[in-house]
Amino acid sequence: MSSQRVKLISLGCSKNLVDSEHLLRQIAESGVEIVPAEAPYSADHALDVVVINTCGFIADAKEESVNTILEAVEAKRLGMVSKILVFGCLSQRYREELIKEIPEVDGFFGAFESREVLRAMGIPFKKSLCRQRYLTTPKHYAYLKISEGCNRHCAYCAIPGMRGKHISVPVEELVEEAKNLAAEGVKELIIIAQDITYYGLDLYGKRSLGRLLKELCKVEGIEWIRLHYSYPASFPKDVIAIMASEPKICKYMDIPLQHSSTKVLKAMKRGVDAKRTQELIDAFRKALPGITLRTTMMVGFPGEDAREFAKLMEFVRRNRFDRLGAFTYSEEEGTYAAEHYKDSVRAATKERRYAALMQLQSSISLENNSRRIGTQERVIVDSCSVGEGVWIARSRSESPEVDGIIKVAIPKGFSKPAQLVGSFMEVKITGADEYDLEAEMIL
Repeated sequence: MSSQRVKLISLGCSKNLVDSEHLLRQIAESGVEIVPAEAPYSADHALDVVVINTCGFIADAKEESVNTILEAVEAKRLGMVSKILVFGCLSQRYREELIKEIPEVDGFFGAFESREVLRAMGIPFKKSLCRQRYLTTPKHYAYLKISEGCNRHCAYCAIPGMRGKHISVPVEELVEEAKNLAAEGVKELIIIAQDITYYGLDLYGKRSLGRLLKELCKVEGIEWIRLHYSYPASFPKDVIAIMASEPKICKYMDIPLQHSSTKVLKAMKRGVDAKRTQELIDAFRKALPGITLRTTMMVGFPGEDAREFAKLMEFVRRNRFDRLGAFTYSEEEGTYAAEHYKDSVRAATKERRYAALMQLQSSISLENNSRRIGTQERVIVDSCSVGEGVWIARSRSESPEVDGIIKVAIPKGFSKPAQLVGSFMEVKITGADEYDLEAEMIL
């Protein structure tokens, strides 16, 4: 078994990545050589197994997953791979079709069949490793998935059909996992789930994100805790108070709002209206001055006319989000919207609205970043680019992968700058553009 070479490619969101890291820990325990996902296929260094964790959320993600599978199939044809195993959301959703269309794959498995994947590799599952991970992120930060599935039924979203109902991980198990991560050098935990605000309802009969956060703050070695994927409807207000009182919790909130028009939000089945959405944002900013708010908006949803889009633009102008991503609506089979609404907004109109929204946000982001010039901030170093003469870092206001970066100039003559990767430092912000910042190290 120890002579095997295995590569696992994880596609889609960070929630998928956590699943992959749990599986990789089981694989690594068996003595198998783990080949980095980015390593190219090679006849000189053939792989025994390629495992692909797929995404099936939207059309682009599905296309990426299929193309990745086909690349592995071609590598298998050329003798670079012996076995291909596919699991995750795409396989969960389209298993029968995939078996027919891509018979060269040796096994398709659902999103929750990691034990079956191990069995197909001849590797025994070890219960003792359940809360342990093989990190594929830089060693100083890690994602912590606190629940699976979703009980929301947003009209456009296919995820409940793929991932099932909301199931929380008990507090004790999450604390154990956090301690294991801290022991491996993790300093920053990024809390994720399909909806972190729903956490605990199934286990404890009430929303318990606040309770979980208090326990995670007690874990030695963890210095930053960051919240992602929170839902605006019925947001647990105790979490705002805890964020204000716990210094480990970054004053950062990722809260996908999707729209600001009551008409559109109702059609989306979001369970919240324009008034309550604005009240929640105001509550965050009152209790947490300087909070970084990250959100996502959808344009072109059925029924969004020029008037409703104008409301969205005005909402963004008023609230001046620090981070805002957007995407155009597309029908997803099996969703309420695809079955009950007509895709009424023309493609060209969707693209025009998307461009206008992102242009507005670009100007807001530049102004927000420019206001940080001259400030002193604490950052964590993610990597070192000696060739460029900079450290790549983030403050409490930047989450990895999805936000901008801070380029910190390496002082001339600084010895062994790579050794500071994963460390905190104090910097002064010296420059800004729409996405990234520049800084100098404070010696």
